[in-house]
Amino acid sequence: MKSRKTVFFVITVLAAIFVAGITGIPESNAAKTQMYEVTITNLTPSQPITPPLLVTHSKDAVIFTPGEMASEQLQQLAENGNAEPLVEELKSKAGVLDIVQGTTPLVPANDPGETGLDYSETFTVSSEGNMRYLSFASMLVCTNDGFAGIDSVKLPFYKEKTAYAKAFDARTEMNTEDFADLVPPCQDAIGVGSDEDGTGTSNPAIAEDGIIIPHPGIMGDEDLQNRVHAWDGPVVKIDIVRVN
Repeated sequence: MKSRKTVFFVITVLAAIFVAGITGIPESNAAKTQMYEVTITNLTPSQPITPPLLVTHSKDAVIFTPGEMASEQLQQLAENGNAEPLVEELKSKAGVLDIVQGTTPLVPANDPGETGLDYSETFTVSSEGNMRYLSFASMLVCTNDGFAGIDSVKLPFYKEKTAYAKAFDARTEMNTEDFADLVPPCQDAIGVGSDEDGTGTSNPAIAEDGIIIPHPGIMGDEDLQNRVHAWDGPVVKIDIVRVN
């Protein structure tokens, strides 16, 4: 016959196991979520960028790949500064967790158009489970179809990490560098006057093959000037800090 002391011990152990089971299985989604502050900084001397688009996702949910075709949604961002089609595509894409979109462009630090806009902004994104990769994209406003981007940068588990976005050419439109073919905000953002209004729509007459490549830079053959509107090296700095 078991003693009362033995029975009490057994009951206590079973109760502890039961409580552990309740609190540990299953874990809440909140317990698995990691939060990050991501600071986007425009590094160029005279290229505004459109409101940043940040996405956290699994390794397989790529946003763009150099050497491959630009999607129609990426084309709209790179040519016309319209991120909405890409946002809508990402909402329905498997492996996408968090989509965060800025509301204002980021200008160069010297603000050549005297817009009063910031050159850097901090956003908060989340990561969970295998969805621990970060992608980012913004149009280089004073280009035909140039964009700054990173695809599938692994978020740091501890502390912080810095990544740099290169300039890419979606090659969906020829690089005419003509204000008539660039989006209208370009001129005001860089403080240049022109009689040409610009356009926010694609022009089939100057379409290219759509294979994403590193951007060749500003040649200065038309309205843009190489010594003013070009860049050297990465165009955007991305500082990532885990906050929980």
